[in-house]
Amino acid sequence: MTEGLADDPFEDCKLSPDAILGTRTFEDVLFTDETETPVSVLTGETPAHSQASVDEARSFAAEIDSDTPHIALPAAVEAQVETASKPYTAAAFFHFKATGSLKRHRAYHAAYNSDTFSVEFEADYETGDLTISVDEEDRQSEFENV
Repeated sequence: MTEGLADDPFEDCKLSPDAILGTRTFEDVLFTDETETPVSVLTGETPAHSQASVDEARSFAAEIDSDTPHIALPAAVEAQVETASKPYTAAAFFHFKATGSLKRHRAYHAAYNSDTFSVEFEADYETGDLTISVDEEDRQSEFENV
């Protein structure tokens, strides 16, 4: 492997940086107050373990001990029933369940871990929308003071 390739954060990605540059909104991918929860056929009510607020979900995701910020995604109703879990789960903000593809997940991850790109995101738990913005850092400024 050449030195130039070793510094390429997209070396193992199937997408180029151009595929993720700019701002993209992924609609209805976050946990919201409208996220589907199971209902007991015996009582007609949602079990206590599946009752949760957006604030709880947001706090849960924020408390993940990681260098990568996390978001709250809705858990599948089947998973909630089988594991008696909350209706949300935490994942990295660029998780493939939010971005829609593993290729995009890997590209956002590479950009986030690179000094070459600036990656920001906004999680709107009211609408369920996740917005990710990727910009290429201005490298010219490094040489202006030389």
